[in-house]
Amino acid sequence: MLMEKLCSATPQLETSIDRQKNYLAQIRSGSSGVNIPDSGICKDLPWKKTSFSPEPLYKETKRYTTTIATNGDPADIYYPIAKSNKCPVEFPIALLMQGALVDKADYANFASQVASYGFIVVVPNHERTLTAPTGQTITGLFPEQRQVNDVLNWMAAEDANPNSPIAKIVDPDKLGLLGHSFGGSVGLAASQEDIFIPGISSPDYVQPPELKAGIFYGTSFRNPVTDAVLPLNNQDIATGLIVGDRDGVIKPGSTVETYDLIINPPKALITVKGANHYGITNLDNPIREPNRPTLAQSTTTETIARWSGLFLQAHLQGSSGAFDYIYNTGDALDRNVSVISQSPNFGHFLNLP
Repeated sequence: MLMEKLCSATPQLETSIDRQKNYLAQIRSGSSGVNIPDSGICKDLPWKKTSFSPEPLYKETKRYTTTIATNGDPADIYYPIAKSNKCPVEFPIALLMQGALVDKADYANFASQVASYGFIVVVPNHERTLTAPTGQTITGLFPEQRQVNDVLNWMAAEDANPNSPIAKIVDPDKLGLLGHSFGGSVGLAASQEDIFIPGISSPDYVQPPELKAGIFYGTSFRNPVTDAVLPLNNQDIATGLIVGDRDGVIKPGSTVETYDLIINPPKALITVKGANHYGITNLDNPIREPNRPTLAQSTTTETIARWSGLFLQAHLQGSSGAFDYIYNTGDALDRNVSVISQSPNFGHFLNLP
C-alpha cells in the first residue's frame, strides 16, 4: 500500500518539477535575461557555472551620472563590468524608485550591490509637487508610475548611443523594479493595470510588457485617505517584499498584510531581523526613524541587496539556483532573515529559522 501511494505521487512530483523547468526556460528564452551567443568561448562566464552561489556574479561595478532625456531627471546608473570582451553581454534593467525625500546618492551601496548580480540599475531623482486632500502642497523627491515608461524608452536610446558607457550592453526586453517606502508603493502600483491612487499613480501610465518583476523594501500598498491595505492584482508580475522587523515608519504588519493581499504568485516576503526602515540606505536616519537597528548597516544593506538581486535573477534571468534560493533554501542559509513565499504553480513554502 505504501509503495502504491509513493508511485501514485510520482507523476504529480514530476509535473511540479517540469512546470518549474518550463517556467524558467521561458524566462531564459530569446533575449531574456543575460543575452549571449551559445558558443564555446562563453562557457566560463559567471552564469554558465554548473554550481549555484548566492554571491554576486560580478566583482566590479561602475557608476555614471547623467540626465534621463525622456523626463529630465538626473540619475545615477550602476552597471557590472564583464571581463570577457569576446562575448556580447546584455543586462536586464532594474529601476529603483526612491523613498519620499530620499536622495539618489543615499542608495549608492545598495544599487552597486544589486548591479553586481547582473543588472543595470537606474536610480533617478524625480522631483514633483504633491497635493494633500486638505489642499496643502509639498514639492520634493517623489517617484511616480510614468517613470517606468520614461526610463524604459530612454534606456533603449542609451543602449544605441555609442558615447554611452552602457552602449550595447542593455537588454531592453526585461525590466525589474526596486523601491523603498513611498517608491515601493509606486512600484506596486506599476505592477497593476486599471488602478488609480492619488499621489502614486500617473494618469498616462501604460504598463509595459517588458516589466516582469519587482521587489520592494519597507513598503505597503494602502489607500492614502483611509489607510486601508488594498488588494494587489499583479497579474503575472513576480512580486517580492522585504521588511525590517524594527521598521518604525512602515509598520511590518502592514507589509505582511500587503503580502497576503498580493493575488497572484510568484510572491515572497523576506523579513530582515534587526533592520529598520533605512536599512537599504548608506546610513541610518535617526531623524525620520524612531527605532535604531540592531543589525549592522553594512550587513543589512548587503542582505537586502542579495535577496533583491537573486529575486530578479530568478524572474528576469531564469536562474534555477536563484529561484530555489528564494522559494526554498535561502532562509536556512541566512540567519538574518525569515521567508514566506509562494512559487508559481509549484507549491507553497513557509520557511522559518
